[in-house]
Amino acid sequence: MEQGLIHIYTGEGKGKTTCAVGLATRALGHGLKVYYAHFMKRPDLYGYNEIQSLEKLGATILPFTSGHPFCDRSITKEMLVKEMNEAMARLSGILQADPPDLLIMDEILITIRDGFFPEEELIEFMKKKPQQTELVLTGRGATGKIIEQADYVSRLEKVKHPFDQGIPAREGIEF
Repeated sequence: MEQGLIHIYTGEGKGKTTCAVGLATRALGHGLKVYYAHFMKRPDLYGYNEIQSLEKLGATILPFTSGHPFCDRSITKEMLVKEMNEAMARLSGILQADPPDLLIMDEILITIRDGFFPEEELIEFMKKKPQQTELVLTGRGATGKIIEQADYVSRLEKVKHPFDQGIPAREGIEF
């Protein structure tokens, strides 16, 4: 690709990660180099089999952060701020040394929303991405400033969800 664009999948609805994984699958099918970086997720505890599926298809998986304090009270804001700074430094290095065709930063927007990483630094990262790299950011709470930097913005809206009727998340469907 000569010109990589920026995508955002945000909103309160289900399917942000699913959209990003679908795009990654398409890119891998065309022989593109895909890096999938995830934040705030704990595949060791919750599965997230889409991550293993992408790895089997040839994506490079980059796990960042220990989870979210909402789900694990032992995780502190200070811990996450440190992990985020390390993660972004590592991603910047990867983009300089050997940029992928597609970089997905799954749940990165939550780190901004919840104050674990500065909005301005993410915007600077977006501006400095290699021209040929397609960049995907997912998570609830995309800010207006971040949205301004994007080429594609999809807001997934929850109209109705089984959880509201007391149906718990189902393996293979919600996770």
